[in-house]
Amino acid sequence: MSVSDQGATVWLTGLPSAGKTTIAYALAERLRDEGHRVEVLDGDEIREFLSAGLGFTREDRHTNVQRIGFVAELLASNGVKALVPVIAPFADSREAVRGRHAAGGTSYLEVHVATPVEVCSERDVKGLYAKQAAGEISGLTGVDDPYEAPDSPDLRIESHTQTVRESASALHALLTERGLA
Repeated sequence: MSVSDQGATVWLTGLPSAGKTTIAYALAERLRDEGHRVEVLDGDEIREFLSAGLGFTREDRHTNVQRIGFVAELLASNGVKALVPVIAPFADSREAVRGRHAAGGTSYLEVHVATPVEVCSERDVKGLYAKQAAGEISGLTGVDDPYEAPDSPDLRIESHTQTVRESASALHALLTERGLA
């Protein structure tokens, strides 16, 4: 079996607690087992280190997404599968990242982890929905701040109707179909 050494960015967008990061790490493990070079650019880690000081205004969110997109494209153009579980709530920000990849001839896949807000609120991995409901925070994406779902993603995963393994397998199948796995 020949392992594709072609890099790619796989951007997993969706609401907080949709399952983006969990799916990304499951896929990363499978790809590494197959011999691929893989990095997960976790949105929370990026915010802490690369985008420290940015808030959650539309402009700051756009800047954050562009920074992550730059790093992802840099990795992908050097043969790494960059898995990016980042909300990226605005379509124009995601489109700018796609454009950067296209300009560099780098593969880019947009995956919408389409979990309903009610399910995300029940999962509430970081306690954000509870804090928003209690009035402790505002600007929660998909609740009191906008989230623009992709109109035509390369793949839509409904993590509330399938297991993490099934979700990661669907994404792996897409990579295989595109000659990237």
